[in-house]
Amino acid sequence: MSEHKATIKWARNGVDFGYKNYSRDHIWRFENGVETLASAAPAYLGNPQRVDPESAFVAALSSCHMLTFLALASNKGFVVDSYEDNAIGRLEKNASGKLAVTRVELSPRVVYGGDKRPTQADLEWLHDKAHRECFIANSVMTEVRVLHAV
Repeated sequence: MSEHKATIKWARNGVDFGYKNYSRDHIWRFENGVETLASAAPAYLGNPQRVDPESAFVAALSSCHMLTFLALASNKGFVVDSYEDNAIGRLEKNASGKLAVTRVELSPRVVYGGDKRPTQADLEWLHDKAHRECFIANSVMTEVRVLHAV
């Protein structure tokens, strides 16, 4: 239905290619021209001033859930004034003993405006449906939990 492109650029720039020496810094360039400075996570000799792939993965899951939630809430007549999620991804060994982001916990806090307010049952439906319809969540094996949905 659609394509989504990214170009990843890295160069050694003459530095010794020993494991502890080479830079993990690189650039993500998206098809709309936006560039993001990226690196490995600091635990893997990356630059803490740049985005690492694991954090970007967590952000992508959280963002997709939010965007799907907003669409569903709007379609149900709820007015969302703000949405904030402090998502956490857990990098740990999976069943095969390989390091993986095995679970992502979403903790959305939603503030509503307007007269129509969601009930607890509405919130559970909205978050469950958002998770089931999120393109990114449907693309990965990682467990995604919505915690403390408000």
